[in-house]
Amino acid sequence: MKKIRIYTDGGCSGNPGPGAWAYILLEPEGEKQDASFVAGTTNNRMELQAVIEALQAVRDRPDLASADIELYTDSQYVKNGISDWIRNWIRNGWKTRSKQPVKNQDLWKRLLSLSSKMSIHWRWLQGHAGDRYNEACDRLVQEAIKEGRF
Repeated sequence: MKKIRIYTDGGCSGNPGPGAWAYILLEPEGEKQDASFVAGTTNNRMELQAVIEALQAVRDRPDLASADIELYTDSQYVKNGISDWIRNWIRNGWKTRSKQPVKNQDLWKRLLSLSSKMSIHWRWLQGHAGDRYNEACDRLVQEAIKEGRF
C-alpha cells in the first residue's frame, strides 16, 4: 500500500472576505500542489475546501485510491470536526449541541463522503511554527489571495 502525506491550508483576507485554499501532496513519485482563489468566503470554509480538494485529487488517481494517507492541517476546526464532532452532528440531524444548524454543512458532507472511503490519519500541527510544508501551503494561500484580488 502506498503511503502519502498531504498538507492543507486555507485562509482569508478579512473573515469573511477574499480567500484561498491550498494543498501539497507528497508521494513516493514526487510532489503535487494546487491552490485556488475564492472571492467571498470564510477561513473555515477555505480550510475545509483545501482538504476536500486534496482528497479529490487522490481519489481521481487510481494509483492512489487505496493509499494510506497522513493528512496534516493547522485547523482544529477541521481535525476535530471530522474526527469527533461529525458523529454527533449526524446523530442530531446536523444540529450543534445548542440545536443550531451546523455551519458549512455542504462542505462537511462532501468531506465525509470523500474521507469515508479512504484510509486517513488526521494530524493537527501548529500553524506558522516552522513546518516546511505547512509554511509552503500558507504561502500558496497568500499568493492566491493576492493574485485573485487584483
